[in-house]
Amino acid sequence: MPVVFLARGNFLFETRLILIKLRSMITTIDVASIRRDFPILRTRVGGRPLVYLDNAATTQKPAAVLSALEKHYKESNANINRGVHYLAERATDAYELARKTVARFLNVARSEEVIFVRGTTEGINLVAQSYALPFLKKGDEILLTTMEHHANIVPWQLVSERNGAKLRIIPITESGELDMEVFESLLGERTKIVSLAHASNTLGTVNPVKELVDKAHAYGAIVLLDGAQAVGHFPVDVQDLDCDFYVFSGHKLFSTTGAGVVYGKYELLQSMPPFQGGGDMIGKVTFEKTTYKEPPARFEAGTPNIGGAVALGAAIDYLSGLDRVVLMEYEHDLLQYATSLLSDIEGLRIYGRASDKVSLISFTLDGIHPHDIATLLDADGIAIRAGHHCTQPLHRHYGLSATTRASFAFYNTREEAEQLAASLEKSKRLFG
Repeated sequence: MPVVFLARGNFLFETRLILIKLRSMITTIDVASIRRDFPILRTRVGGRPLVYLDNAATTQKPAAVLSALEKHYKESNANINRGVHYLAERATDAYELARKTVARFLNVARSEEVIFVRGTTEGINLVAQSYALPFLKKGDEILLTTMEHHANIVPWQLVSERNGAKLRIIPITESGELDMEVFESLLGERTKIVSLAHASNTLGTVNPVKELVDKAHAYGAIVLLDGAQAVGHFPVDVQDLDCDFYVFSGHKLFSTTGAGVVYGKYELLQSMPPFQGGGDMIGKVTFEKTTYKEPPARFEAGTPNIGGAVALGAAIDYLSGLDRVVLMEYEHDLLQYATSLLSDIEGLRIYGRASDKVSLISFTLDGIHPHDIATLLDADGIAIRAGHHCTQPLHRHYGLSATTRASFAFYNTREEAEQLAASLEKSKRLFG
């Protein structure tokens, strides 16, 4: 069949070309069957069916993930790496299998480049404290963007306060895309780190990260990508992107909370000191000196979230059983449909009109505070997010303190988008 290339942040995916209209193509997705995989979607709120549109905050979990977690605790619960008994070996094998599953998911060159952490926040802090803090000096520069989550701002501020590095900020355009001309003008010999979101949790913007990585590398800078809002929406190939670090949280990838991933190029990980000290990350301990294991063990002090890693592996296996390119197109259509519905509501303004977006919409509605909107929608069984979404600098850029955000996953439907629009119209009438 003919081939079409779908670009996500300058990463190309080869797939079958569907030679029918988009609406017809969408009917090939059995959303009802997918929804049955997610038990919580059968919840009723005040007698109404739950409409869950808060996926950017956390995604729901399929039965396969819940079963894998339960099975682990029923059949394999033990601490890893420190025992030779049957359960310890089973637990260790399951934990390391999950690491290999993540490595395959990201197309990592070797599984030792995958570090398990609690989530994106801890992952960025690990890189900031173990790479940036020891190696950067006064006058070195760290480039961030206006759209960053606090988790990709505060760790770098903590570093700069201690070693004198300087933060420089890449602005955004009116449509919510990075200003590439300014980005290129900020790059220079002092640029040591570029850290940015692969996809924005407030605007939905998918950044052209492959291009950004190439330009940063031309000046010898390393690049960290915050993939928290990306991995759940489209495939990521870290070797193709050539990023130096990639971080994400399992709970935004249809897995449980408390488990996340740092990918790092092995030569960088080898050069970095431990982030935390404790058991199992050591080679030899005396009161005079301690030596450390090679990565990834060097960065996994203490007992990890073994069950969380197992669940993450199960979530990746679940996603791997689906046609992710078709799901991408389905989410794109859902985003376009919901955007059209909300754009027709008088007094509603959408923030983030990038040409390439993940399926979320942040907006304001004249005369109603975002928190009031969230409360009114909850009465209709609709779960959305209201606030600054941990992007206060971005909200200040727009002269706002808060927005309302509806974020979609592949288990959401057009009917749910219609319910969202109808509830917003009703809220507007109540305040009108």
